[in-house]
Amino acid sequence: MIPVNEPLADARDMFAVHTMLRRELGSAPDLVRGVGDGDQQRTAVVASHVDLMNALLAQHHSGEDKHIWPRLQERVPEEIAPIIGVMEEQHDAIHRCYEQVNEALGLWRANASAVTRDALADAIDQLVPILWEHLALEEERVVPLIGKYITAAEYRLVAGEGGEEVPPELLPVIFGMLMYEGAPDVIESIIAEMPPEAQPGIKQLASQAYAGYAEKVYGTSTPPRVTAI
Repeated sequence: MIPVNEPLADARDMFAVHTMLRRELGSAPDLVRGVGDGDQQRTAVVASHVDLMNALLAQHHSGEDKHIWPRLQERVPEEIAPIIGVMEEQHDAIHRCYEQVNEALGLWRANASAVTRDALADAIDQLVPILWEHLALEEERVVPLIGKYITAAEYRLVAGEGGEEVPPELLPVIFGMLMYEGAPDVIESIIAEMPPEAQPGIKQLASQAYAGYAEKVYGTSTPPRVTAI
């Protein structure tokens, strides 16, 4: 049962998170393949980026598994039942790909060879289409249910726990990633949930942080947007 008199979740930020994942992971195979054989310095930069995005993906899905799915299954079993099996299978497949990416990432970091580089790119190539299919289904079928049956406080737990695992110095970069293609009204709603002392100047700080990060990773402060990938 939904807690009485509790405001419901605004899950529009899910679209911003998904767009970020599509952009950064969709670009990752070409980024990896573009690193020269034996280039340890460039390998370290790109590997750290892949590691970050893989971790953000894992945190996102872990938060959903813990805070979203059990509540939807309890509160609207008849609406979630037709897709729960598919979503669980997709989460399992994504987790297997995530583990393969992590394993390949460790090997590439260790020797920066062309062989391990290409193995990592291939592993990400395996992840991307499964993830894309899952995100699309989630946006179509699950996000509307979150807005109807999950409270705002419950929904905040998904991002809150994930944020605790991110190094503080990376938080402006990650918010800049969300802002890069996020709808302005969605970005404003996210800022409104931040502590009052953090709100002033956060957009400029995050934009600059991501621009500098993207320059290092992509060689440009304006990497290809989702529509160009």
